[in-house]
Amino acid sequence: MNAPPRRIAHLDMDAFYASVELLRYPQLKGLPVVIGGSRDHQPERQADGSLRFARLKDYVGRGVITTSTYEARALGVFSAMGMMKAAQLAPDALLLPVDFDAYRHYSRLFKAAVAGIAPEIEDRGIDEIYIDLSALPQDSLTLARRIKQAVREATGLSCSISISPNKLLSKICSDLDKPDGITILSMADVPARIWPLPVRKINGIGPKAGEKLAALGVSTIADLAEVEPSVLQAHFGLSYASWLVAAARGLDERPVVTHSEPKSISRETTFERDLHPKQDRAALGEIFTTLCTRLAADLERKGYRGRTIGIKLRYDDFRIVTRDVSLPEPVADAAAIRRAAGECLRRVPLDQRLRLLGVRIGGLSPATYEKGESMVQDELPLE
Repeated sequence: MNAPPRRIAHLDMDAFYASVELLRYPQLKGLPVVIGGSRDHQPERQADGSLRFARLKDYVGRGVITTSTYEARALGVFSAMGMMKAAQLAPDALLLPVDFDAYRHYSRLFKAAVAGIAPEIEDRGIDEIYIDLSALPQDSLTLARRIKQAVREATGLSCSISISPNKLLSKICSDLDKPDGITILSMADVPARIWPLPVRKINGIGPKAGEKLAALGVSTIADLAEVEPSVLQAHFGLSYASWLVAAARGLDERPVVTHSEPKSISRETTFERDLHPKQDRAALGEIFTTLCTRLAADLERKGYRGRTIGIKLRYDDFRIVTRDVSLPEPVADAAAIRRAAGECLRRVPLDQRLRLLGVRIGGLSPATYEKGESMVQDELPLE
């Protein structure tokens, strides 16, 4: 018996973080809203009971935008853009702090809703998944509508979904009809729907490869499909050139991977202002403890312990330093992580201001956790 034709879906939540915030603050729907502020940018309750929201024009610092509503994007404000630059484009856009606990909650909800219909899921992050629909009996449009409705009922949020013969095409197509879109594509549709798109729309062609292709006169996927393979090989090497040839034609045999083991888990934060290890010792100590606590919570939620604990520092001159230590036995509780990370801190220069602090755990192995492991509030080792 022949296997059914491949039907791979890519589901992408629409402006996910911003949409979660709009559930909390429905009065902001239809307005340009930016997510990326700190706790200082929480809405303030006024005497009349209304909320006062921070404005982007009042932001001072060097933070970057995590995401923005479609109304803010229409003004040129996008994720990863510096806040100060965004304030020049949309000074009256509203600013909200990030709330990753809320985003992870809604992420779990939408993935569980999809799994109730189509359990063959590859998790690609907090707001996107691949789904293998090949073995399901319903037609693609019916399945897409069922999945979107299930997500909306579970979360109150919209998503965009595309279905095609493979992951590469579905990843491209889920962005074509946003927001709240459905795109269904066959191989016969590739010349009309895919080839006119910019070559950077192919997931796997980054900025450097895009620049090299532009130098060859390649700006669209159609241009890439017409380049001689030998020319691509001369500029990119055999392996990447072979992939480019296949990608331009919409070919991709990668399976939907329903389970993979993480190599490491990390938590890090970039400060609103540079912090000095001695002058800002108390603030850094609190941040350090919080990172370790959240890292331990991540381990518990995912069911792992780890043997290698590391830190990452970025100084005010953008220099990055990392250190790690391997423990005799795997750990998972916040106190043990903090002690080991503290040992790493003692091995780095702490004589200039810091922009970023991160904690990482690797050498992971599955584990069973005991509830109630306590956090030890050690001093931050800055001496």
